[in-house]
Amino acid sequence: MRSGASPEMVVGERRSATKDDIMAGSARRPARRRTGSIGMEARDREELGRTLRRIDGRGYKAYRDLAGPWTFPTFVLHLDHVQGDPFASPSRVRVLVDAHHARFPPDLCRAGARELGASAYLARAFGLAARAASHRVGTGHGGEIHIETPGQEILEQTAVRLAADGTVEARFAVGLPARGRRVMADAARLLLLEVLPELVDRTLSHAAHDPAALRLHADTNEDAESLRAALRPLGLVAFVADGARLPRRSGVDDRPLDDPDVVPFRSPPSLHVEVTLPHAGRVSGMGIPTGVTLIVGGGFHGKSTFLRALERGVWNHVPGDGRERVVAVADAVKVRAEDGRFVAGVDISPFIDGLPLGRDTHAFSTPNASGSTSQAAAIVEALEAGATTLLIDEDTSATNFMIRDRRMQALVPKVGEPITPFIDRVGELSALGVSTVLVVGGSGDYLDVADTVVRMRDYLPDEVTSRAREVATKHPTGRAPETTAPLARPSPRRIDPTSIDPGKGRRQVLVKVPDARTLLLGPERIDLAAVEQLASPAQIRAIGRALALVAQELGAGPVALGDALDRVEAVIAARGLDGLDDRKVGDLAGFRRHELAAALNRLRSLRVV
Repeated sequence: MRSGASPEMVVGERRSATKDDIMAGSARRPARRRTGSIGMEARDREELGRTLRRIDGRGYKAYRDLAGPWTFPTFVLHLDHVQGDPFASPSRVRVLVDAHHARFPPDLCRAGARELGASAYLARAFGLAARAASHRVGTGHGGEIHIETPGQEILEQTAVRLAADGTVEARFAVGLPARGRRVMADAARLLLLEVLPELVDRTLSHAAHDPAALRLHADTNEDAESLRAALRPLGLVAFVADGARLPRRSGVDDRPLDDPDVVPFRSPPSLHVEVTLPHAGRVSGMGIPTGVTLIVGGGFHGKSTFLRALERGVWNHVPGDGRERVVAVADAVKVRAEDGRFVAGVDISPFIDGLPLGRDTHAFSTPNASGSTSQAAAIVEALEAGATTLLIDEDTSATNFMIRDRRMQALVPKVGEPITPFIDRVGELSALGVSTVLVVGGSGDYLDVADTVVRMRDYLPDEVTSRAREVATKHPTGRAPETTAPLARPSPRRIDPTSIDPGKGRRQVLVKVPDARTLLLGPERIDLAAVEQLASPAQIRAIGRALALVAQELGAGPVALGDALDRVEAVIAARGLDGLDDRKVGDLAGFRRHELAAALNRLRSLRVV
């Protein structure tokens, strides 16, 4: 196996046999000698086989006799929740492999970036192998094996984790086979006693993988963390490495575009930066400085692709993604207009004030925001959650919020216009320590307020700040600034935790993620389609559990929104993502306080004091 292969390649090479071959091969192996459990009392695999024979043909709920731990020669199998019906959600299962059998090097188990990188690799490998071994048997979900498989981003997750002591744990779902609604013991024995041990052996030990490929994941993730940590000391908000490949396959496929015409990124000389990383050594690329940066250029020359790479730069990426060394500061937030969104008590007066009929905007609420009010609210909410960099694309912005040119100022004087456009606030934001990276192709007025101007041409950047200033001087717009009061940071809002109801019917907490952009929390549906930095449905699921935590632990009195975010972060810091759900589930992934705040702000039952 060649060094540096991706998890997909590794698993693909190791699973050249069909699932029937796997099952047959497992069945031919002699029974292993029992070597004991992982420090806990549990029944053994032979007893599991006897139990399955005993319940064969009985009603499906007889499968509940399998709940609990079972020792196998190299691991312990936990059936934490046994489904009560073949058509219900598959049973929740955990596998624990001790350090003696897993044999992962200590440096891969070290908490932090290396462990997260290695764990993501194992979760991906397990997912690919499980997909190959999984097949429907009988009725319902029988025979299915499913694990939350990571995408292109490396996130903290609960599917597979390496512990500091070298133990590896995998959490996944298994559909127990049924004939009608009766136990199908022969198929269950094959699944639990043959297919599952084979799957564990092939994915959850160090010997099952190419050591170089596994280490590459850990090294790459550690390098990305080091690169991000270097940004602020260098006065940067983002970095894009030379040779990066930014285009994606499609709007629904985040893998790199596999096309010979893809142009590798190359830094303009004037923005060239070099950084020394722990494993990659000296790397070069383009540094985006603090302040106001414009990304300009003609249509289809890569402006929005560039910005999308930056917005996902708050997460690390797997080797081979093309964006492994594209990073942004951890609190960079993409904001946009969002017609129809809910807004609760946000002070948008720095941007919109003096509405008709005397409507107050110092605590603005609406069930149906316009493009301009929604974008103003998004900016204020981002600042409230601690953002220090705003990422904005004019294509997804409200035009009247972004700019009022000289002609429109003459036609509609400021006295009759409630909007103070973003162009008149972006410099003040910079003075407050909040940088902006803005994609703009239609309004040259922004040249007057830019600190750095980058032109994209044929998918490559060129720094044109000096030329932009010459153009601004030679072609003055005559536009007058429209600010009426200085910009200040927003006052913190106090939310009413009782307005967050995660329960529905007999369930105290109901969290569902029906698609990649929707969260169902109790009776409420939260639309997260405009929260573009979300990278995984597992993040949305974890956010749902975090909102339930806010409702359950912060009492009935008003609490500052920032304090609520701090509380969730403290729980996760102390207990990991399991602090959000004590059922030891495998379908959660890490998120930032900014995505949590975005979901909370879009919860239509939210009340702000």
